[in-house]
Amino acid sequence: MREFLVFVLHAPIAALGGVAVGERRSSETRPARSALLGLLAAALGIERTEEERHVAMERGYGVAVRVDAAGTPLVDYHTAQVPPARRGQRHATRREELDAKPLETILSRRDYRTDALFTVAVWARADAPVTLDALSEALRQPRFCLSLGRKSCPLGLPPAPAVVCAEHALGAMQARAEPEPERLLRHALRARPSVLATDVDGMPDDVRWRWTEARRDSISSRNRWQFALRSERVFDLPLDSPS
Repeated sequence: MREFLVFVLHAPIAALGGVAVGERRSSETRPARSALLGLLAAALGIERTEEERHVAMERGYGVAVRVDAAGTPLVDYHTAQVPPARRGQRHATRREELDAKPLETILSRRDYRTDALFTVAVWARADAPVTLDALSEALRQPRFCLSLGRKSCPLGLPPAPAVVCAEHALGAMQARAEPEPERLLRHALRARPSVLATDVDGMPDDVRWRWTEARRDSISSRNRWQFALRSERVFDLPLDSPS
């Protein structure tokens, strides 16, 4: 048995971005590890420029995500005015960008998911920077506004974190008590857990997984937006094994 921090993530519109190439900003069917750790960092009040603290978050925790409601895809054809890129020039604010002349128009397609619902389990490793209880308290009273993806995707339900003891990540999710607003939302969304995706140490090896997926969502550098490959085990729910 070990401790897990379990909480839920729901937003009317969520941006679950993957690897962004060119003008397409796709959305995955579940949050990336880097997004979950970024949300916890925001709750703790960690600035994006605090590189060492983000690296410590990456080393210190394992994560698992259960897809309770996958949501419906939504596509936004997006246009924006930006100044041309110049070597050594950076704009600190959007106002500075708009004041720069001349401006160019860039086009992009941004994918979202509406009414998605996820349950997240987090466990601490040997060098975790803060305790699970501290993370739980931060989610209840976050320092920064929490969102599910982009800033334009605020949460539609309190995370309602709880620290529970269980043998594995799925058991921890099942052990957590659901608050009444969450129970009503699950009923409205007809939520039914379908997939569990976890770091390899989140479930016992004797439980059969569907496949192992390589995702580029392990934080290498927040400042430079660099991410490394990570192995993630994906389970169909309900599990084949009773373990």
